[in-house]
Amino acid sequence: MSINLLAILPEILVLLVGLLVLIFDPFWKGENRRTNLGWLTAGGLVAALVLSLILGRPDQPGMAFGGMVRYDWLAYFFKMMIIFGAAVTAMFMMDVEKLAGRAEAYVLLLAATIGMSLMASASDLVMLYLAIETTSIPMYVLAGFLLDDKKSTEAGFKYLLFGAMTSAIFLYGLSLVYGFAGSTHYDKIGIYFTSANPVSLGVLFLIIVGLGFKISLVPFHFWAPDTYEGAPTPVSGFLSTASKAAGFVVLMRLFLTAFPAVAQNWQILLAILSVLTMTLGNLAALGQTNIKRLLAYSSIAHAGYAMIGLVAYIPNSPNNQLGITATVFYMAAYILTNLAAFGIVMAFGRVTGSDDIRSYDGMSRRSPYLGLAMLVAFLSLSGMPPFGGFVAKVLVFAGAVQAGWYWLVIIGVLNSIIGLYYYLTVLKYVFLYRMPGENEEANPIPVSRPFVIAMVVLTVGIILVGAFFGPWFGFSTNAAMSLF
Repeated sequence: MSINLLAILPEILVLLVGLLVLIFDPFWKGENRRTNLGWLTAGGLVAALVLSLILGRPDQPGMAFGGMVRYDWLAYFFKMMIIFGAAVTAMFMMDVEKLAGRAEAYVLLLAATIGMSLMASASDLVMLYLAIETTSIPMYVLAGFLLDDKKSTEAGFKYLLFGAMTSAIFLYGLSLVYGFAGSTHYDKIGIYFTSANPVSLGVLFLIIVGLGFKISLVPFHFWAPDTYEGAPTPVSGFLSTASKAAGFVVLMRLFLTAFPAVAQNWQILLAILSVLTMTLGNLAALGQTNIKRLLAYSSIAHAGYAMIGLVAYIPNSPNNQLGITATVFYMAAYILTNLAAFGIVMAFGRVTGSDDIRSYDGMSRRSPYLGLAMLVAFLSLSGMPPFGGFVAKVLVFAGAVQAGWYWLVIIGVLNSIIGLYYYLTVLKYVFLYRMPGENEEANPIPVSRPFVIAMVVLTVGIILVGAFFGPWFGFSTNAAMSLF
């Protein structure tokens, strides 16, 4: 196959899945429609993932479509993670009554997946902006998909309003880049931005505003808690994982390819934002009584941790890839972990009708296996061994130590201790407290087969990434090295 086809093979396969969903939707009715649409979407995404793993592995990096798309291990690795996240999300959506029988919900999910995949491989500003909008517009609709739910409509409106504003700022920054550099290709932009001057710093600030919104960096995070709380829970999980991963790969590729000469300037700025993001996210999470808002602030804090790896990039050094490798690895572990956490919240909330943390009293007795999955997910989020989140944090801290950012590591460790407190607080209610009446056995939490399959894959994945991290670290290293 030509490089043009290989570079967008995952996107083509996901598009075919979307077409199949639209073709078969009119022929299915009732309960068959609800289950078949979900299985077709999830199964199609798994098939796309397998075919991409077999046929789309990049032996040699290259450019496709006149330099618009980059075909390398970084794009490939993130595309596989995004498609995996979409497949799990489709399985979770089968348990949400107002999403499961709606073909348009699955098509919007697939459209956003295509946009995120293109974000991972974009090497041109025009392609980047088109990919971001292809991602954003379906996610705006999905966030507000439950029209009879005031919180959902509010979530969609806030996400749309703030997203449109930051998108305009980001586009203005890209237009300035083109105006000054005379090119939209990443590698040619760097020829102009070779020194720190007011123009370079201003452009970097505008770009960080746009991308900081996508990954919910402080102070561009204000949309996340309300949106995560109001959106359908599977959508919140997908938004907090795959969308964040797409934002980080854009940051890495754009800054290291187009602005390496001014790295010291954007590193200082990103280090400050990392500290603010970690600290505010964790402190705000301490007082939350709604578990979806707690996970939203947790997601904000994790964006700060992952940013440490990007800050740890060492310009003009042969040992400059550990920080970037750590960020890539962090995103892989985080996708597994946070999808599991939101999946548990969805399953429990569907039965109890509440997202209040106190409603989780005695959950481990009502569903021991769901309690075990929650233990694995929350301990991984807190950075406890032997789970994936522990290895991810160790790697980003090691990269920062290697680059000399000792003060940033100290702040990161202190924030991890704060995070451990509120994660363990939730687990305290799950395992130590009893539900009112203490009759947990009479109130089990039923789960569906798609949910069980998704949770088993995620839980085993969290353990494997932490206990046998060598292969995952190797994949992350290959992805990071394609930037240098």
